[in-house]
Amino acid sequence: MSPDIFGSVSSVRVDAWIWAVRLTKTRSEAAAACRGGHVKVNGVTAKPAQQVAVGDEVRLRAGGRDRIVEVVELLRKRVGPPVAAAALIDRSPPPPPRELLAAVPVRDRGAGRPTKRDRREIQRLLGRDA
Repeated sequence: MSPDIFGSVSSVRVDAWIWAVRLTKTRSEAAAACRGGHVKVNGVTAKPAQQVAVGDEVRLRAGGRDRIVEVVELLRKRVGPPVAAAALIDRSPPPPPRELLAAVPVRDRGAGRPTKRDRREIQRLLGRDA
């Protein structure tokens, strides 16, 4: 992370860059995503301290969706949304429609096994009822 002749940085830690361009809310969340194997740089699983450079492809699995971005500008500090948007090229697939997400039934954590009635309702919602 040494500055070049013009004072700009030639590489930045991947967890700091993910946080700076607002792909995660906190830097510790970005580091945890790296440690969990949810971040890849140029197709290789990245550790938090791995360096990224301009032109690298960063893949992040967060919030149930894949984000695929190309590094255009290196940032070490968190910036506002317009500056962050200019620092990357977003090549992510579009998010799934809300209707599809709303149709999936969700059980409360710790609610135990589904009852026979619950299973029939789940099968009906998934379109597997006979």
